[in-house]
Amino acid sequence: MRFEEEPIVRPFMITGGRTQPMRDGLRIETQLYAAPAALSAPLRFESRRIVELCQRPRSIADLASALGVPLGVVRVIVADLITEGFVLVDDSPGELSTTLIERIRDRVRAL
Repeated sequence: MRFEEEPIVRPFMITGGRTQPMRDGLRIETQLYAAPAALSAPLRFESRRIVELCQRPRSIADLASALGVPLGVVRVIVADLITEGFVLVDDSPGELSTTLIERIRDRVRAL
């Protein structure tokens, strides 16, 4: 039996060896959305995909699940995108909806 192997990229390669985000306080339920000009920015790989996914608000957990990478990796990439102004944090106050909490739970379980 022969398996087709996908190239494996270690998480530390995706983040350039960094394990801590530049911006603190990004929780798994933090809602993010892309800045209007982000799609035309010269982004590559996971950063580009995050901007595409954040065309509508997404949580850190949603992004980690969609990309198939650890939460810590997504936090580092997202922090970079926030610093560069390509991704914005939805700071609207209020409680999380039950639907959102369930979706986050399901995404974390999928990891």
